[in-house]
Amino acid sequence: MKRICVVGTGYVGLVTGTCFSDLGNEVRCLDIDEEKIAKLNAGSLPIYEPGLEELVRRNARAGRLSFTTSYPDALRDADIVFIAVETPSGPEGEADMRYVRAAVQTVAKHLSSNRMTIIVNKSTVPVGAADLVAQIVKRKNSTATFAVVSNPEFLREGNAVADFMNPDRVVLGASDRKAGERVAELYAPLKCPTVITDLRTAEMIKYASNAFLATKISFINEIASVCDKLGADVKEVARGMGLDRRIGASFLDAGLGYGGSCFPKDVKALSHMAAIHGCHPQLLRAVMEINHDQRRAMLARVRSLFGSLEGLVVGILGLSFKPNTDDMREAAAVEIIRLLQHEGAQVRAYDPVSSKVAQNILTNVTLCEDAYAVADGADALIVVTEWNEFKNLDMAKIKSSMRNPVLVDGRNIYDPEGMLELGFNYSGVGRGHLNLYAQALPGRPGKARTVKRPAVPLEEE
Repeated sequence: MKRICVVGTGYVGLVTGTCFSDLGNEVRCLDIDEEKIAKLNAGSLPIYEPGLEELVRRNARAGRLSFTTSYPDALRDADIVFIAVETPSGPEGEADMRYVRAAVQTVAKHLSSNRMTIIVNKSTVPVGAADLVAQIVKRKNSTATFAVVSNPEFLREGNAVADFMNPDRVVLGASDRKAGERVAELYAPLKCPTVITDLRTAEMIKYASNAFLATKISFINEIASVCDKLGADVKEVARGMGLDRRIGASFLDAGLGYGGSCFPKDVKALSHMAAIHGCHPQLLRAVMEINHDQRRAMLARVRSLFGSLEGLVVGILGLSFKPNTDDMREAAAVEIIRLLQHEGAQVRAYDPVSSKVAQNILTNVTLCEDAYAVADGADALIVVTEWNEFKNLDMAKIKSSMRNPVLVDGRNIYDPEGMLELGFNYSGVGRGHLNLYAQALPGRPGKARTVKRPAVPLEEE
């Protein structure tokens, strides 16, 4: 059993601390947000993450997991201290290190010269940040006995507990090999591959991994745009590509691009690091540009049918950046809604778990109790988040309640021909000849309304 302190109780910190306690360690989670700690001590979680609430309560009852706002209490006799605070994007895309600096400065004051304390960077930090952490500690406490280890996280929101307990690999960076091995011991019960390397390489592995996955997403979205023009079906294209073991099927789902707390800021940060050190990150810039364009393309699909968005009632299904989380950071829905509002549309929305979060982010949006309320009287529906709930809706009921049966499937969760049979004007992402229109839309005074069918394939002309 190790005595562990985790600084920060966001997605990474809370999952990390809770899971380590479930492996039999004594864990104290620290946060300066008194309201958040009070809720955690009362058994209420500040985030939505499947399976986490049960783990928190079980380990808190067992006395292995506790929460505090006191640095002295949290650091008392701690063998290992994880820094798991936010590193948001700065004005130029750089990782903002203010919270890491503040946490390390305070931790340093409580380190002892009589016992070794290992400080672990769990936050996603710029390459070279471990050296910065060591410098801060030495400056604040010249007698402290410590080592710094980099241990980047690879947790997916919505699957974070499962990812922690069944990792593909654990990456550790250390200049002190023994310190790296001590941290590796924490993960030994998980029986997964462990990579122990130098500090900067470990930090780069994190950025390179996320940037590569973001690149796969933007790549398939660019292919989807070409599929729409040439009459191919991107879902079948992705399936054919994914069966190649060199490529793999994961992250080849065309849609509205990536969002959340990791991919957007990590790609920006890597691009920024590359640029300021004399590199020319063309690929990373293209990845970000394609991702941005995907959201605007959704409006173009609706606009192409109506000619104008002014006065339309548009329903949004899904607000979180992905299913099984309430996180709306860099969510496609936020940008799409603001663009719709800018062009004069009235917006309704529904999400199974993100409504409370949305109230603090969105303005002039009617938040509905279910998908059917969103559809009632709407001119168009846009599927933004692929919640399982949306895959099992009574689509005949949805269609009959809409003023105009326009369905823009931003996540390709519906069968295009099935939607046509129900009478929808359906548009998916990269579905090519399967973007089918059942009927012309009624015009409005002074506005021409036409519904264009896909071009006839060359061999049939």
